[in-house]
Amino acid sequence: MASPQSLSGDVRLARRLLDLVASVPALIWGRDELGTGEMWNSNSVISWLLTTGGLPADTFQPPAGGRAPGWEAGIVTAHRHARSGNR
Repeated sequence: MASPQSLSGDVRLARRLLDLVASVPALIWGRDELGTGEMWNSNSVISWLLTTGGLPADTFQPPAGGRAPGWEAGIVTAHRHARSGNR
């Protein structure tokens, strides 16, 4: 896929994602404090927001030849928070 990618045109979803920004876990940047297998970074924040907001971040791929270290850390953390009721 090329970059940028349009994920949704839903204005309510966009508002929900913006509202969630204040709830992003305060984890140490560049560390794997939660044992997700990846360091926490800006990619983690975006995948956490998308997953918590209701978009299937685990189905999105970086552009061809691109990388997104930390992406899985955000998804795993969002799923853990959802299971524990900490949304």
